[in-house]
Amino acid sequence: MAMPTRPGAAQAGDYLDGLNPEQKDAVISVEGPLLVLAGAGTGKTRVLTCRLAHILNNGLAYPSQILSVTFTNKAAREMRHRVSDLLGQTTEGLPWLGTFHSIAAKILRIHAELVGLKSNFTILDTDDQIRLLKQIIKAENIDDKKWTARYMATLIDGWKNKGLTPGKVPAGEKYQFAEGKGILVYKTYQDRLNVLNAADFGDLLLHNLTLFQNNPDVLARYHSKFRYILVDEYQDTNVCQYLWLRLLAQGSNNVCVVGDDDQSIYGWRGAEVDNILRFETDFPGAKVIRLERNYRSTEHILAAASGLISANEDRLGKTLWTEDTGGHKVSVTGVWDAPAEARIISGEIENWRSEGRKYSGVAILVRASRQMRSFEERFIQIGLPYKVIGGPRFFERLEIRDAHAYLRLLVNDTDDLAFERVVNTPKRGIGATSIQKLQRAARSMGVSLEAATRELVKTDEIRGKARTSLRAFCLDLDRWRERLNGTKHTDLAEQILDESGYTQMWRDNKDAKSAGRLENLKELIQAMNEFDTLPAYLEHISLVMDVDTSNGLVEDQVSLMTLHSAKGLEFPLVFLPGWEEGMFPSQKSLDESGMAGLEEERRLAYVGITRAQEQAKIYFAANRQVYGSWQSSLPSRFIDELPPAHVEAEAESGLQDSGGVADRVAESFSRSFNGAQSDRVSPGWQRFQKNKSRSFGRAPSEIEGHAVRRPAKNKTSNYTVDDRVFHQKFGYGRVTATDGTKLTVAFDKAGEKKVLDGFVEKA
Repeated sequence: MAMPTRPGAAQAGDYLDGLNPEQKDAVISVEGPLLVLAGAGTGKTRVLTCRLAHILNNGLAYPSQILSVTFTNKAAREMRHRVSDLLGQTTEGLPWLGTFHSIAAKILRIHAELVGLKSNFTILDTDDQIRLLKQIIKAENIDDKKWTARYMATLIDGWKNKGLTPGKVPAGEKYQFAEGKGILVYKTYQDRLNVLNAADFGDLLLHNLTLFQNNPDVLARYHSKFRYILVDEYQDTNVCQYLWLRLLAQGSNNVCVVGDDDQSIYGWRGAEVDNILRFETDFPGAKVIRLERNYRSTEHILAAASGLISANEDRLGKTLWTEDTGGHKVSVTGVWDAPAEARIISGEIENWRSEGRKYSGVAILVRASRQMRSFEERFIQIGLPYKVIGGPRFFERLEIRDAHAYLRLLVNDTDDLAFERVVNTPKRGIGATSIQKLQRAARSMGVSLEAATRELVKTDEIRGKARTSLRAFCLDLDRWRERLNGTKHTDLAEQILDESGYTQMWRDNKDAKSAGRLENLKELIQAMNEFDTLPAYLEHISLVMDVDTSNGLVEDQVSLMTLHSAKGLEFPLVFLPGWEEGMFPSQKSLDESGMAGLEEERRLAYVGITRAQEQAKIYFAANRQVYGSWQSSLPSRFIDELPPAHVEAEAESGLQDSGGVADRVAESFSRSFNGAQSDRVSPGWQRFQKNKSRSFGRAPSEIEGHAVRRPAKNKTSNYTVDDRVFHQKFGYGRVTATDGTKLTVAFDKAGEKKVLDGFVEKA
């Protein structure tokens, strides 16, 4: 039964004015289940806040009877503020507006005894969680170097995101940890949490599930309490969040979820796009409203993004449109390699700035953080201000600073700061007490920490494992320094990282960021290749860091971030580099998740394009140095999927009608190198252009395991074994084997490489 309208309520027109028909429908359709499919830039936040205001303004519920769930505290604060503005006065509380975890914690405090806790339970942070797991792993006599506490924490978090208590984890999954002890450790961990009257972050929702499933009377209480449920970013919910919402929504059935299946890009952290895809099945009779009018981007940008995402099969379907017709087409540009990509994009940014536009209106969105290094180097070199969103700059990353400390200490045995940083990294059993003894000895003797260490290991000042480890560390330094003159500096750096145990430390660490750290270390070795000696590289880095620091004071900066970090943001000018097979879509995603991984990668591409308000510019490189070795690259299949009418190659006029996007890009690529960079072009590029239908177009393909497109196997090369060839990067060599259009070439200087025949010419 509807409640009386509040005294002094705002007029409906105050908050309904300016809404388009679909938005208005989503606001006033308050009875029954509702799915609002809100495309990028279609005003979903406005719809949510207006819907809240409409319910309150018309007395349909008291503030305490509305459950409104967001993913971040920032989103919750913004929604609360907007509702207050719409109603013209402070809202009375809205006590159940917050994140999944904050609301679940509130419910758990009220009913803690029913899940074996007290109401004053402690919520453990990650460090406490790791510390407790270390104790349990040690007590179970598990090798904690091979089976780390951090990896176990990741497994437990994954199980909790799926709503699995220890008794519900599939038996086969126990073998993911310590030869079958995974579930035992999980159960012991949960028992210890109960003894400590504590819960970790994942427990907040998991305990709620247990509470509701085992206590129907408690669930019924919340059914009668919440007359309306609103959920933002529904496509990002994991299984546990989904089950929690399903249970609560069984009451009034007035549940409204807002989301976009085309922007579900967090599968790697547990998000299930199926949750939004099956909403109509979960809630029979649900109304579906599509918000398709975009208020952010131009016609060409939206059409390009819509054409691309239409290749996904698992989607509910919608087509974005705008009244902002015309504008710039999405541009696709081929470049030679990553440095050329950074150079060209930085030039484009300077042109943008020269037209009176701000750096802050520009974003560069990369698929992997390792791509940032070439841009950062270029920007620092030319003094272009930038900031990294969602993480530190490349040379400020933990793993890069650690690696640099090893290298600095190698060439300067008096670098005490470097010594302190790496002497116990990775852990060698050298604690704070031992470090303090070394520092006191160094001060009293007037020598460096390393020199003091070499003296103290001869005495009994430091004993046991610490003394053994310090002695071994000094021997390591001696061995590495002996190789300084006879070993290539990049090889030596790799040896140091391997022999010190530093690389293995990150391999053993199963945290989600560890794989990225290992990739960054490989990118570091690649960066060192550009310098003749280790001292030359370290001097360059010291200058880079000195210049880099000053940019932190500049407000007008280019934004550099990963595509995952860009969701929810918008910029007038967006650059999308690295659109090559293996890079984007990520080969790792294809290998691990097959077609589902490919579709999530495509959604990520869609998110990237729709961040652009005025211009979106895509780039791919013909060659990319991957972990120190040059590889020929094919343009991403996503380029083929862009609708030609809304995309243009960066080329001479007249090319836009010459065929498909891939053909135009290939022709543009060839012409650009025959023009401005003719000094770097060989006749092989013209052969490559003639074969562009194979290299750039929709060549026949086979679906092998993970829907990875490959050149047709009946293609043969014009080259044969023993042919003498020339490659622009690798120089002269001799063909040793052929596999269709792929050649194995023994290059005179670069060694044996696999290349596409379109990238070589007969010598």
